[in-house]
Amino acid sequence: MAGIARDVTSNARILAELTTALAERRPVVLATVVATKRSVPRRAGTKMLVYPDGATSGTVGGGEMEAKVIAEAQDAIRSRKPRTVDYELVNPSEGDPGICGGELTIYLEPYMSPHTVYVIGCGHVGVTVIDLAHWLGYRTVAIDDRPDLVSEDALPNADVRFAGTVTDALAANPVPEDASIVVVTRSPEVDVRILPELLETPARYIGVMGSKKRWAATRQQLVADGVDPTRLDSLHVPIGIEIKAETLEEIAVSILSEVIRENRAEVG
Repeated sequence: MAGIARDVTSNARILAELTTALAERRPVVLATVVATKRSVPRRAGTKMLVYPDGATSGTVGGGEMEAKVIAEAQDAIRSRKPRTVDYELVNPSEGDPGICGGELTIYLEPYMSPHTVYVIGCGHVGVTVIDLAHWLGYRTVAIDDRPDLVSEDALPNADVRFAGTVTDALAANPVPEDASIVVVTRSPEVDVRILPELLETPARYIGVMGSKKRWAATRQQLVADGVDPTRLDSLHVPIGIEIKAETLEEIAVSILSEVIRENRAEVG
């Protein structure tokens, strides 16, 4: 009975920690022992949290078996897909925690915050991108230095609205690796000013709106300002997938189709 009470207390702590991680938008995997046979180090229902860097809270048995669970959990975070893994605890030479002779099944359930799309420039295209991203279930951060364009009335579907410089916006809303940046500003001059800073973020995707002619002039100025040309090659310019888009809604579809494609390619 003492063991059961201890497990209940441990699981309650782990679920509370999971709630905190979700509130902080930290990716995490909940590993749960869902089935056991014969002698095993942990009973069904035992839980453990695994973070992207391999840090854990709780235990599902220890040893090399648990190390394998952690590696599987990290892969589940990358793929964003749950999975079930089976282990036989019969061979210490392979890292089993003693000759238990048992088997256990562990369910790995990744909890991921919604993909965040930063939209820089909240004119007509920016508004439409935000509306479509919201419909797709993404979290959106709207940034513009014109306060009237980032009001709640102007952007009812934005999760975060920031009126001010990109520098201040990113300081208040740091860009995670699992994020996309959509640059749809009003002029090349704005792009030249903000792109060096955006290139320093870990964003998975950065796309820039504009014609090839506009980008050629922007790129030339960025290189003249000292930006490494090879870093500019990582940008998606002109932004979006070529679908002969004409309307604002079609342009938004083009842009977010590219965001989806790049994210799916990243996770395989």
